[in-house]
Amino acid sequence: MRTAPPLLAILLILTVASPDSAQEAPAAPEASRARAEEESPLEVHGFLLGVLSGRTTGERPPGGGGGDFVLGEQRLRLEVGGAAASGEAVFLAKVDLFHDAVASRSDVELREAYAGYTRGALDLRLGRQILTWGVGDLFFINDVLPKDWESFFSGRPMEYLKLGFDGLRTRYSSGVVNAEFLAIPFFTPDTLPSAERFVFFDPFSGVPNRREAKPASRYANAELALRLYRHVAGFDVSLYAYRGFWRTGSVRLDHPVSPSTATRFFPELSVYGSSAQRSLFEGVLSLEAGYYDSRRDRRGNDPTVPNSQWRFLAGYQRQPWGDLTVGVQGYGEVMASYGAYRDSLPAGSPRQDRFRGVVSTRLIQLLDYQTWTLSLFAAYSPTDRDYFVRPEVSCKMTDNLGMSVGAIIFGGQRETTFFGQFEKSDNVSVSVRFDF
Repeated sequence: MRTAPPLLAILLILTVASPDSAQEAPAAPEASRARAEEESPLEVHGFLLGVLSGRTTGERPPGGGGGDFVLGEQRLRLEVGGAAASGEAVFLAKVDLFHDAVASRSDVELREAYAGYTRGALDLRLGRQILTWGVGDLFFINDVLPKDWESFFSGRPMEYLKLGFDGLRTRYSSGVVNAEFLAIPFFTPDTLPSAERFVFFDPFSGVPNRREAKPASRYANAELALRLYRHVAGFDVSLYAYRGFWRTGSVRLDHPVSPSTATRFFPELSVYGSSAQRSLFEGVLSLEAGYYDSRRDRRGNDPTVPNSQWRFLAGYQRQPWGDLTVGVQGYGEVMASYGAYRDSLPAGSPRQDRFRGVVSTRLIQLLDYQTWTLSLFAAYSPTDRDYFVRPEVSCKMTDNLGMSVGAIIFGGQRETTFFGQFEKSDNVSVSVRFDF
């Protein structure tokens, strides 16, 4: 375990050392100040964040040590960036020092760290970076990059849903078509809710040993992704292609009757899709679709490997008045080779439907000169008959200090559906953030 430096002490040092904190110092002449800004190669920003999330159901996870709490955390973010005088070369680093009271540990998390170079139409970026593709709101089709679902369900800010990947991003711009290419040599799986913090359906709870087998870091296993995009007939249109692995993983047992080890592995996957977005009736229309080609089991007769499937969504967002934003979205999945999946499923295993549909809405209301934000995201699946709700109230008390209160609510008729399995993991969170 690495012990992080005292967060408040670091924040105090940075605040005292910052020119903005010297309130009693005489102001420099404008010319001198501009010259000093031009000569400074670095920009340093950050924040101090505290988050506390408590369970509301009275249930405790089987492997949990946090008692009634899902999360108790303090984070110090340091963000350092800079650019050459020409603007062609840039770098950025975002580092979090945190203490996790539930897990009783302190550590350092490298969120992003990359160097970039731009010359004409070509833009290169190498290192750890965070990127978002597609147009879906919390339902991702062509965005196959890593995500942290445990963080999202624990009440951390939305930015922590995305994880960084280590690799090369190349972007090329032209009048005909723009292109973005990713090469990711080191595989990063999604972080799923764990039994230490959440109560959920686990068909392998009786298996004593767990292990994870990630794809080896070989040239042949490097993930490759391509996005082509341009403006067509009023739409911002993108085409996507990806070759890599399922990030959520699958589970395989060492023995079908009396297993002692459950191994989480990541089957081969290719994704081909498109998205389109345009203004319509004073709002924004979003469309996206993709085909998930499960390369390890295209026939669909291996129950441990996800079947190939089609995914699609349509959404619309607009401001009907003032500072109110309303968004609605429909999302669907259609499983390929459903007959083979149904016939190969072991006796007693929960069976997925061929089609899964989800409708969702997002409401955002700004109040009191936009210092208060009321937000709600709600999703309901009429096929699974389960739901997920995340309300939040946040207040900007000063330019640097903000506070929010939110909740995570699950429900459903069956404990085997995606949202329904977390019904006993509802929680309420409080967070305070100081930016500097």
